[in-house]
Amino acid sequence: MLLMAVMLKSGNLLRNLKIFQLYRMASTGFLVNDPKYSFLKELGIGEVNSGVYNGKWNASGEVVTSICPANGRAIAKVQVGNTQDYEICVKECQKAWDLWADIPAPKRGEIVRQMGDALRSKLVPLGKLVSLEMGKILPEGIGEVQEYVDICDYAVGLSRMLSGKVLPSERPAHVLLEHWNPLGVVGVISAFNFPVAVYGWNSAIAMVCGNVVLWKGAPSTPLTSVATTKVIAKVLEDNGLPGAICALCSGDVPVGEAMSKDKRISLLSFTGSTEIGKKVALTVQERFGKSLLELGGNNAIIVAEDADLDMVVRSAVFACVGTAGQRCTTTRRLILHEKVIDGEGFFVEPTIITGLSHDASVVHRETFAPIVYVLKAKSVDEAISWNNEVSQGLSSSIFTTDIEKLFKWIGPKGSDCGIVNVNIPTSGAEIGGAFGGEKATGGGRESGSDSWKQYMRRSTITINYSKELPLAQGIKFE
Repeated sequence: MLLMAVMLKSGNLLRNLKIFQLYRMASTGFLVNDPKYSFLKELGIGEVNSGVYNGKWNASGEVVTSICPANGRAIAKVQVGNTQDYEICVKECQKAWDLWADIPAPKRGEIVRQMGDALRSKLVPLGKLVSLEMGKILPEGIGEVQEYVDICDYAVGLSRMLSGKVLPSERPAHVLLEHWNPLGVVGVISAFNFPVAVYGWNSAIAMVCGNVVLWKGAPSTPLTSVATTKVIAKVLEDNGLPGAICALCSGDVPVGEAMSKDKRISLLSFTGSTEIGKKVALTVQERFGKSLLELGGNNAIIVAEDADLDMVVRSAVFACVGTAGQRCTTTRRLILHEKVIDGEGFFVEPTIITGLSHDASVVHRETFAPIVYVLKAKSVDEAISWNNEVSQGLSSSIFTTDIEKLFKWIGPKGSDCGIVNVNIPTSGAEIGGAFGGEKATGGGRESGSDSWKQYMRRSTITINYSKELPLAQGIKFE
């Protein structure tokens, strides 16, 4: 405390507070060495960790310190990758794909099943790490790992259902087929708020489709990326498979830029802000690559005059403040019918903000914090138009018991979002449906339904099994 007092008396308070924080971190050591956090060593985390894996753990970039956002203490260090490490990862991924693509899809599914079981066995310690490093509450951290487990289970079944089509041909003795093949190397750039689940959605599905995956996690959650990779890499190694099937190259902007520009990355899945996502999309498009974008969401809950208000309150609290308001599906706008909006009351500012116009610039901007704007609408039709007028189109919800309003909401003149809910919050999606949104949200779809098609290339095949050569549309060259 004497050191603190001396620094407070000197000039730059902010600078001195930072120095004191660093001093405190140094004096208390790393959390990985604290018996209270023994789960870190259970996950294979040491004081200094490699953040690059391509079958071998070997990084040559800078060494960064992962900080717990709850108390400012250092958890452990990670040596991240640079562009040279990235180049090695891509080459190893290409080698691994030559083997992986030849393995039948159901057998690839068996490997993913084992990964799900391995993650299940580390559910609590990995969930604790997510909570410690990212900052979300423990139940959400564990739930996020469970989501990866669930998508592995889903992918196992999918591995036996990657179906094409047999289409009628207009030409005699011809067969018209639609067949799906893997893309090759799939790149995944995930965000800090879901440092496990987003990678899981992408990798489990991409793998059963016959792709290999190169992952760059968020710079602020490198230990979670390392620990997750250690769990799934052991499954590959135990089965005698190349570790580069699930490669990791932790790093910052240079690694992400390299992935965006690299023609060897057949599909780049990016989760993050709309601003950065737009740059990623343009860079990938310049090389005619494929991108899968999961960007911002300015999500609204519409409360009709006939809504169950007890259900609305429970849903709105979860949707507005879950993960500290840092979900892409967090409710940002509550559009309430004028008959059910509250009167005077006491609120914790700036969590709930009233009195703004529906088209105010701040209302149309996604604020990644537990802030919700309450808007008063005269009708459901007006509320729907307000829901749709923002540039993002991720998640939306209406609370009503009126069947006419319900079907209007989910119909062609209803919500223009990718996720259209009824009587549930905007956040908390299940893995069985496709996850993603329209407009500035990016248009990508991950997880369930037919999202697997984004990780494959479609081939239309015509087979002539006759000795004649009829042409389509009856064209004849004579």
